[in-house]
Amino acid sequence: MMLLTKLGAPSITDCNGCMMDRRRLLLIPAVTISIGSFQGGAAKAEFADMPALRGKDYGKTKMRYPDYNETESGLQYKDLRVGDGPCPKNGETVVIDWDGYTIGYYGRIFEARNKTKGGSFEGGDKDFFKFKIGSGQVIPAFEEAIRGMAPGGVRRIIVPPDLGYPDNDYNKLGPKPTTFSGQRALDFVLRNQGLIDKTLLFDIELLKIIPNQ
Repeated sequence: MMLLTKLGAPSITDCNGCMMDRRRLLLIPAVTISIGSFQGGAAKAEFADMPALRGKDYGKTKMRYPDYNETESGLQYKDLRVGDGPCPKNGETVVIDWDGYTIGYYGRIFEARNKTKGGSFEGGDKDFFKFKIGSGQVIPAFEEAIRGMAPGGVRRIIVPPDLGYPDNDYNKLGPKPTTFSGQRALDFVLRNQGLIDKTLLFDIELLKIIPNQ
């Protein structure tokens, strides 16, 4: 009680008779609480080292999700709806719809699936994203995920940075957000040099497979 009455003084005496700065004393409980809360959270999560990101200032860890399948490349996926029919082969064109989220940074959406696609007179797949399997037109995670899908299927994938956009630039490989706000949201995360986790989440719906012509 005697110590509490002297908090207005510039310093107080500890139990060993040493003088302690009042500001340092007040900071001790806050620091202790902060460290304890981080330790408690870390104990509940399972992380994996990502060699491709060593020495960089972002994406230090990758979360493993127990309800997802993980491939050798590090791609995690689960099927929200299983399609019907054969999977696409090299040289075939796939027509897809997709959602994109910056799951490592506040889960911000940068592309929305099921949005309006032009007018009825423009054709069934005019405004959907299309690419040829094996052509290198999309990020590695997209190519890998769609190779194992059948038409009508919806697959959710968690994409670590090394399977995502090369050089943190969505202009180099697809899919590219179709709106300015989506491009800005994705670009903010990809190009940020701070401690931002660049892990992305995509929902991919395979609408159609167009055979080789």
